[in-house]
Amino acid sequence: MEQDVISKLRETERYIRSRTALSPRLGIILGSGIGNIIEPSGTDTVLFYNELPNFVSSTVEGHAGRLILGAWEGANTCVMQGRLHYYEGYSMDEITYPVRLLKFLGVETIIITAAVGALAPGLKTGDMVVIKDHINFMGASPLRGRHHPDFGERFCDMSRVYDKSLRKRCLAICRRQRLRAREGVYAAVAGPAYETPAEAAMLRKVGADVAGMSVVPEAVAARQMGMNVLGLCYVANAAAGKSNKPLSHGEVLSTGLKIQQKMAKLISAIMAVCK
Repeated sequence: MEQDVISKLRETERYIRSRTALSPRLGIILGSGIGNIIEPSGTDTVLFYNELPNFVSSTVEGHAGRLILGAWEGANTCVMQGRLHYYEGYSMDEITYPVRLLKFLGVETIIITAAVGALAPGLKTGDMVVIKDHINFMGASPLRGRHHPDFGERFCDMSRVYDKSLRKRCLAICRRQRLRAREGVYAAVAGPAYETPAEAAMLRKVGADVAGMSVVPEAVAARQMGMNVLGLCYVANAAAGKSNKPLSHGEVLSTGLKIQQKMAKLISAIMAVCK
């Protein structure tokens, strides 16, 4: 008989607790190009995804595939260096497994970061976008299938996925640090192909400011489980039809390298207010 997902989560949780006494209250998912803005010290616990029971590994360049548990800026934190994507062939259950695990470990607030393509006028490469809402164009929901009461309501409210207080604090920090930042609506697409110019135009018409291939499954699962969610993106490129250059993952990683220092300083300041 196949092991129940709750049993799997408890098994992974027990393994992690056997390796560290730290109880995280803050979770951070680091997206493409910025996976190394938080690095472990000698006192932190580092666990690779492929050593964790019931975990799958990230297969995308720029995603190290490891958990780091430690205390930064006074906040007990579990950092995911690299995420799992729908386009890698993973199911929604596999993609959201790490988020649900974070909740089982005690995480109350999660910061979900990502690289995005700009759809809205005025957005430039390197700008920060704080997600205020999203549109799911991935063709699947992370809540589809058997319902587990331990996860929360099956028909959960999605009117306030991204915590308003966290958004305001993040934007205030951006202003203090003189970072170009604005709130925006995130459109999630399945990938891995980038959107066509016609698709980009359609996404803009329905109200999206940026587009990406992640965030939404994790945010929905986190919200279902009662976690406070902050979605923080950096603009890696212009969407199709907005630039003469072809889109590439290399450009995403290159932009990530350029803004790593700024992103690290921003995340550090956000940690301090989330402890």
